[in-house]
Amino acid sequence: MTPVRSPLARFVLATLAWLPLAFAVWYFGAPLLLWPVKLLAQAAMAAGFGDLVRGVEQSGAVATFVTALRPGDTAAARGAITVDVNLLLYSFGLPMFAALTLAAHERGWWRRLAIGYAVLLPLSAFGVVADALKNMAITAGPLVASQTGFAPWQREVIAFAYQFGALILPTVAPAAVWVLLHRDFLERLRSRSAPN
Repeated sequence: MTPVRSPLARFVLATLAWLPLAFAVWYFGAPLLLWPVKLLAQAAMAAGFGDLVRGVEQSGAVATFVTALRPGDTAAARGAITVDVNLLLYSFGLPMFAALTLAAHERGWWRRLAIGYAVLLPLSAFGVVADALKNMAITAGPLVASQTGFAPWQREVIAFAYQFGALILPTVAPAAVWVLLHRDFLERLRSRSAPN
């Protein structure tokens, strides 16, 4: 069997080799690794929607938003609506970012890993907050959604934020952050792969 000579092919193979380990650490370490996401979501809700959300709890990789919303007519209904959001859905790019960083094996890789993690956490929190607001203001039904006080245009903004936070940020942001943190590595890879 001939060894892989292309630097790009070696990098891709190294990334694929690191990916299962990075995925396992992310998946099983989610309660601890994503705890800052829960804290950021809690702070965002307290700052912008404190009248709707009384608190945010975490159980494993699920954040539970305890709301001030009632399941029915507010005068007669008892209890409060809670909204569960799976934190893994908004952070699934973290294992790929980690695998790419480890495969590049640059000096100071641990610093780049920490910077990328710190940059990606607020983006994950954005998606989590948007998901919770979407559940409260749109999918909970008209009786509950009417209690939020959101105007139609605000519901449209929430729907857009949810789509952006669920579909774009988790996939594009880790790759963009990795490229920004590894520009010199990519330049060297390009020059080594260029034909003489």
